[in-house]
Amino acid sequence: MSIRRQTGMTMIELVMAIVILGVGIAGVMSAFTTVVKSSADPLIRKQMLAIAEGMMEEISLQPFAAAAPAQANASGPCPAREAFNDILDYNGLQTTVGFCDTTGTLIPALSSYNVAVAVNQAGILNTVSGNGNLAGGNVYQITVTVTHGAESLALVGWRTNYAAGLPPDEP
Repeated sequence: MSIRRQTGMTMIELVMAIVILGVGIAGVMSAFTTVVKSSADPLIRKQMLAIAEGMMEEISLQPFAAAAPAQANASGPCPAREAFNDILDYNGLQTTVGFCDTTGTLIPALSSYNVAVAVNQAGILNTVSGNGNLAGGNVYQITVTVTHGAESLALVGWRTNYAAGLPPDEP
C-alpha cells in the first residue's frame, strides 16, 4: 500500500498569500480614496447649477432698459435685489455669506454657496435670418458665477433688445 500525499497549500503559504493580497488591496483602496476626494460631489454641482439657472432666469426676466433711473446696487454681504428694475442693476452683484433671496435674507441651506454677477455690453450678434444684427448697447452678456469652497461654476447667457437695430420689414 502506498502512501498518498495530499496536495494543497501549507499554512505558511496561505498566510503569505493573505498578506500579499491585503497589501495590494490596501494600495488600490488608497488610490481610490484619493480620486474620490478630489472629484466633484454631484449633489454640490447640481445645486450650483440650480442656483446659477435661477439667478440667470431672474435677471433675464427683467426689462432690458429701466423705465426709471437705474437703482444703486445694494451693498453688503447679502444684498437685496427687490428694487432692481432692469438687467444692468445686477452688474457687480456679489454675495459673501451665502445665497440670499430677493429681500436680502440669507437662505440657511444655501449658506455655503456664493454668487457673483457680471453684465457686460457685448459686440454684435447676427440675427438668425442674417438680414440684420444687434450691436453695441442692444446686446448684453450675463455671467453668473456660483462658488462653493474651491469649486466654481459659471453660466453665461445673452439678453438682447431685439426690437432695436433691426431693419424695418419691407412690404
